[in-house]
Amino acid sequence: MDAEYSIGLGNNDTLTRTRANHDYVKFWEEEANKLHWFEKWNKTLEWNPPFAKWFVNGKLNASYNALDVVVQKNPQKNAILWEGENGETRILTYGELLNYVCKVANSLKSLGVKKGDRVTIYLPMIPELVVSLLACARIGAIHTVIFSGFSSQSIRDRVYDSKSKVIITADGGFRRGTVVKLKQVVDEAISGFDFVENVLVYKHAKIQLQ
Repeated sequence: MDAEYSIGLGNNDTLTRTRANHDYVKFWEEEANKLHWFEKWNKTLEWNPPFAKWFVNGKLNASYNALDVVVQKNPQKNAILWEGENGETRILTYGELLNYVCKVANSLKSLGVKKGDRVTIYLPMIPELVVSLLACARIGAIHTVIFSGFSSQSIRDRVYDSKSKVIITADGGFRRGTVVKLKQVVDEAISGFDFVENVLVYKHAKIQLQ
C-alpha cells in the first residue's frame, strides 16, 4: 500500500498508537481524509451507546479508492504478482486490474445484481478472487468469500444464510497436485435453491463442465 494510505498499527508503532489514544475521533478523521470521498461526511462520529455511526452521510467506494486513485497517478504500476501451484505466473497492472474489475462489475449488473444484493465468491487463490470482490464493491453488492477447500454442505449453509443472488466460482482449482472441481461442488451445494439466479464461472483449470 502507498505510504500516503498507510497506518501502521504494529506493536512498535508508538506514534500511531499515541495519536489514536489521545483523540481517536480526530485520528480517524485525519486518516479518512486520505481517502477519496464522493460526498464528505458532516459528522465524524455519532455515538449513542451502544451504537456508533462513523462519517455520517459520507459516501465513498472501496473499489474506486483501491484502483482509480492509483490509476490516475500510475496505471502501469504492478497491482498483482501471482504464481499458481502449477507454476503459472501472471502480472496485472493497476490499469489492467481496473479494466478487468469493470468488466466483471458490468457482467454482474447485466445479471441483475444491484446495490445491496449478496454475491458469494467461491474461488481458489487466483487474481480473479481480487477482481470479483472489487467488482462487487464497485456496484455496491455485498460479497461473502468462502474458502475453496470447503465441502458442498459448508457452502450450502453459507449461501442459504446469505441468500446470495449470484455465485462466482471457477471450473476448478489446483490443490496439492490435484484438480478440485469447484463448479461441480457449487452445483451440489445450491441444488434446490431458487434464490440463486446465476453462477458466474471463470475458466481456470480448463476442465470440462457438466
